[in-house]
Amino acid sequence: MKVWAIVVAGGSGSRFGGPKHAVLLGGVPLWRRCVQTLEAAGLETVVVVGDVPGGLPGGLRRRDSVSAGLSVVPDTVEWVLVHDAARPLVSIKLVERVIEAASSATADAVIPVSRVTDTLKIVDGDTVMGTVDRSALVAVQTPQAFRTTKLKKAHLRDLDDDVTDDAGLIEREGGIVMTVPGEVTNIKITFDGDLELAEALLGRLQLE
Repeated sequence: MKVWAIVVAGGSGSRFGGPKHAVLLGGVPLWRRCVQTLEAAGLETVVVVGDVPGGLPGGLRRRDSVSAGLSVVPDTVEWVLVHDAARPLVSIKLVERVIEAASSATADAVIPVSRVTDTLKIVDGDTVMGTVDRSALVAVQTPQAFRTTKLKKAHLRDLDDDVTDDAGLIEREGGIVMTVPGEVTNIKITFDGDLELAEALLGRLQLE
């Protein structure tokens, strides 16, 4: 099965305080860590979209950047993985798990997820309005795998809408999305404090 990957390394990083894809983690830029892991997992080609050496120009929105990456992926590539550069601790095992599920799936997409363990509240300002039943809820991670032609088709629709999750576009198209277990260490660097947590996790992972 032919599989390529797209690493999305764009965005302003407004919540982080600036572009985060180039921030160093253990002396290595976040985007580079992602590429190294994907290549170590056997990905034939990894396309990086963003202001990085050799990267494709990204767009103002995440979906624009993913679309830019998809534009260079041939339709002969059966599956494409989309991964956020903000998740630098993704493991080889998780990448392999997603690819393995895709190779045997009749689904149009495969996404890693983790169970929601915190109690979730609906609030209005600082007032609690209700409690959400978390029993059927999961948190979504990347890399996410997609049938290339299906994702390309999905990106051609609803062009005015931005999405934070490409699997949502497949859902809109009526496609089937299946899940595999994610990893608690596959955190997303969103705020400045997340980088400190990632440094601590990196040290622990290197000792294992």
